Amino acid sequence: MVTWGRSHTGSDSARVVDLLRNVQQIHATHTAFAAILNDRSVATWGDQDMGGDHTAVMDELRNVQQIHATAYAFAATLADGSVVTWGHPDMGGDSTAVQSQLRNVREMHSTHGAFAAILADGSVVTWGHAKFGGDSTAVENQLRNVREIHASGAAFGRWKYCSMG
Repeated sequence: MVTWGRSHTGSDSARVVDLLRNVQQIHATHTAFAAILNDRSVATWGDQDMGGDHTAVMDELRNVQQIHATAYAFAATLADGSVVTWGHPDMGGDSTAVQSQLRNVREMHSTHGAFAAILADGSVVTWGHAKFGGDSTAVENQLRNVREIHASGAAFGRWKYCSMG
């Protein structure tokens, strides 16, 4: 892998260049990158406050299946269906308020500053900045049996499965 561009926006991958020979997936915030490696661990680089530094959660990032990004934070889904987040805390990098609910995650989506996770039972958990969809309490009763979520820059929409019987 080769990186280039403005140095403070993730172009300087020298710190992790040796790890970037075994990359499965790469995702980016506005100023940082996160790569899933062959061993399902993660390497990050770029702006440390915006997801380029995952050292606080590095021990939790094992068996990573997927990474999603807001403009300022990352969320990784692990093989056991749990989620690990890092990056700007107000923009999705801090999921502690909903961490106990983030089990059996089936699918995740993101806006500019929030994440939404569909759980195996069809319910939805959101976190991040409220102005970007991180607070779904006003519609939480409608977020059951959800099949799909779509995201714009600042909002989520859901498709609820309806039986035609």
